[in-house]
Amino acid sequence: MNGGISYWYADDGLPAVREPLASDASADVVIVGGGYTGLWTAYYLKKAAPFLRITVLERKFCGFGASGRNGGWLYNGIAGRDRYAKLHGHEAAVRLQRAMNGTVGEVARVVAEEGVDCDLHQGGVLEVARTPAQLARLRAFHEHELSYGEKDRELYGARETAERIRIADAVGSAWTPHGARLHPVKLVKGLAAAVEALGVTIHESTPVTEIRPRHAVTPYGTVRAPYVLRCTEGFTADLKGQRRTWLPMNSSMIATEPLTDAQWAAIGWDGLETLGDMAHVYMYAQRTADGRIALGGRGVPYRFGSRTDSDGRTQGATVEALRRILTDFFPALAGVRVEYAWSGVLGVPRDWCATVTLDRSTGLGWAGGYVGSGVATTNLAGRTLCDLVQQDSGQGGPTELTGLPWVGHKVRRWEPEPLRWLGVQGMYATYRAADRREGAGFDVRSSRLARVADRVAGRH
Repeated sequence: MNGGISYWYADDGLPAVREPLASDASADVVIVGGGYTGLWTAYYLKKAAPFLRITVLERKFCGFGASGRNGGWLYNGIAGRDRYAKLHGHEAAVRLQRAMNGTVGEVARVVAEEGVDCDLHQGGVLEVARTPAQLARLRAFHEHELSYGEKDRELYGARETAERIRIADAVGSAWTPHGARLHPVKLVKGLAAAVEALGVTIHESTPVTEIRPRHAVTPYGTVRAPYVLRCTEGFTADLKGQRRTWLPMNSSMIATEPLTDAQWAAIGWDGLETLGDMAHVYMYAQRTADGRIALGGRGVPYRFGSRTDSDGRTQGATVEALRRILTDFFPALAGVRVEYAWSGVLGVPRDWCATVTLDRSTGLGWAGGYVGSGVATTNLAGRTLCDLVQQDSGQGGPTELTGLPWVGHKVRRWEPEPLRWLGVQGMYATYRAADRREGAGFDVRSSRLARVADRVAGRH
């Protein structure tokens, strides 16, 4: 199956769509977007203040976007941490990292409390190096993470890596306990049900065409509220006036057929860690609860004009490229069938920094720009938006979360077309060239090509 939104929906089934907005309405808080960010925000707000009238507006159905298409990596990475250290000091960034470390456990706590069975397994995150240049980056990355207070991570050589998982040409790896595998769709469905049970109103099949102070405008009516929170991530570009706010970056995935016991014995992976690598155009993977490998990476990274897809259909060349990664990593799986392929978009700000903001003068708020690390970051964003609304409305005061350095961060907009398209295509072409040079042994340290691409992209 190619498209059909994602394998996760093929596995768990499409949801019954909730009723759309029928006419003009009012609320205390209106949330635009029924993905993880919007649902977590609604959840914590309703828990903190049960009297609030909260309405969630979703243009398709909850989890149609990245929340139903991602790789199921619940982990402690957050986009922009190093930039926040430069802007606000190292200790501020350490506080942000500490909050992300705790977020993995917080999600696990809530899904247990709410009875959401989303195949969550806390096996940590294993990131693997397969070339000398990748190994040098891995060691530097490991030391960098230690400097942000993550003292419980471990660095492995080739033998120790093979004891965890047998990847061809692996020369080292790093592992952190702050990560878990999960089923994205089971999480978003369970979270939507929990939010609805608390008394939050969810309208699906209700596209918001414009957001302005105290108004969320749809074809069926306008919802008026003191607070309007934009939680649209990669689909933000579809809103009026937001075309250049966040770039919708494409990421693609495949899922294999279920592996046999003999195949699993050949490759290991008994710890069920989420798996990544140190390539510039990196891969990410998990061992699913039903015994498949779900693996992703960048295919066609960006569509001209910030266009987004409708059903996740993926180009054949991208599917084949992901299959090559699978068999390069695990030659024993050369004959394994790829049964599913899909794509989705994630939100990328111009400086690659995730942000949470509430404009107290207008009541407009937003969170996103997770750059692919949203499964956990959405939870921290939702809790932070909750605290900001509570503070602004007089229901609470400043908290540890409202003082984190990503709150209120501002960044310039992306360039107009065709500069935007040319820049992204050139950036990823350069990253791929850097990976080829490193794989061929031309660069034993990180390729200069990648450093050039980083500077052009504004990532560092």
